[in-house]
Amino acid sequence: ELHTRQSTLGTTDPVFSLCSELMLTIKKVRFPVIAEVSGLATAGGCQLVAACDLAVAADGATFSTPGVKIGLFCTTPSVELGRVMPTKQAMEMLLTGDLMSAEQAVACGLINKAVSPEKLRDTTMDLAAKIAQAPSETVAIGKKAFYRHLAMPDITAAYDFAKGVMVDNMAAPDAVEGIDAFISKRKPQWTS
Repeated sequence: ELHTRQSTLGTTDPVFSLCSELMLTIKKVRFPVIAEVSGLATAGGCQLVAACDLAVAADGATFSTPGVKIGLFCTTPSVELGRVMPTKQAMEMLLTGDLMSAEQAVACGLINKAVSPEKLRDTTMDLAAKIAQAPSETVAIGKKAFYRHLAMPDITAAYDFAKGVMVDNMAAPDAVEGIDAFISKRKPQWTS
């Protein structure tokens, strides 16, 4: 696809623009996005896994950014990989194009869990169900705040921002209900 676009249209900008827009949308949507990987996630697929909030893979899944092997550095995947993986592991992946096992992907933070293929769907759905037990507004506040403070270069500014979010969140109906339910030793009744 990319080769055809480059040779016929003279540019691949629309493809990479759309891909970048998708990755940014994952960060901006209110709800968590969970990747479920059953096989090979390469180049843009690996980027997609890294962009998701959480990721679960079959223990036989593999990950790669092989562009360097064909003279095309995986620059857009590097944006996400460099944010979720330690620098040395991300650079090794990008500079060699070698395959990374699911076990290695867990160890370096690319994915959360590696499970048997038979347990992949259930594990992913269990993770989603745990998240769905929390108030949706609280999850949305948390996700938005997490990515915003993570992008702040100054830790003092990040704490100031996070403090403000927590102060505001404490006044939210679900927080009031959750704290009251905890103190009263009862199950909360969420509003969102």
